[in-house]
Amino acid sequence: MRQPITLTTTPALEGRPIAAYLGIVTGEAIMGANLFKDLFAGVRDIVGGRSGAYEDELRKARSVALEELSMVALQLGADAVVGVDLDYETVGQNGSMLMVTASGTAVKLG
Repeated sequence: MRQPITLTTTPALEGRPIAAYLGIVTGEAIMGANLFKDLFAGVRDIVGGRSGAYEDELRKARSVALEELSMVALQLGADAVVGVDLDYETVGQNGSMLMVTASGTAVKLG
């Protein structure tokens, strides 16, 4: 069974030379925040608490984006993805959806 792919925000992996650059890979996730969660998130913000609903959505979206990034890299035959960057945006009417994009460079290690 193949080991999980290594993801790193650094441009290289210490002690592991890069043998080949296979190209830029991306993974995206767009998650809708439902109205019920939005209502309670707003109430928590008013009273100064943290918004657990949004934090959960952020975690889910980040996980999906990174998983998709890994799958694309594996299809290219990569051992790792270096220079991983995460970008967060709100999209849709009134910013009702959360988009997370993960990107990096798929590499074959020496």
